[in-house]
Amino acid sequence: MSSLDQLVRIPKKRKMKLIPSVKLQKNPFKKALCLKILTISPKKPNSANRAIAKVVLTQFKTKLIAKIAGEKHNLQTHSNVLVKGTKVRDLIGVDYSLVRGKFDLQSVQNRKTRRSFFGVKKL
Repeated sequence: MSSLDQLVRIPKKRKMKLIPSVKLQKNPFKKALCLKILTISPKKPNSANRAIAKVVLTQFKTKLIAKIAGEKHNLQTHSNVLVKGTKVRDLIGVDYSLVRGKFDLQSVQNRKTRRSFFGVKKL
């Protein structure tokens, strides 16, 4: 425990919390290139196979892991995608997700609710 004299002389250093947009250089979205498409299982109370993509940002050459939202996707290796910084709570180490309906990632078919999240236009 620090004494009062130590606290006056040496102020405490605050820890910086790493936010998802750090790798995106504080931008809301960045263009990326898919390296690999795979599935992982979420942590404990949930169970499923979640689709993720390993991508590299085209401008900064930074590699990261992003979740593919929605049910089916058409992504392949070397597809162009748009990445946004969102924390995926049940996937460990996944701090980014891909935007549906931009570049090579198509929107979800036959979607009626939450359409904007899955890139579906209004009929």
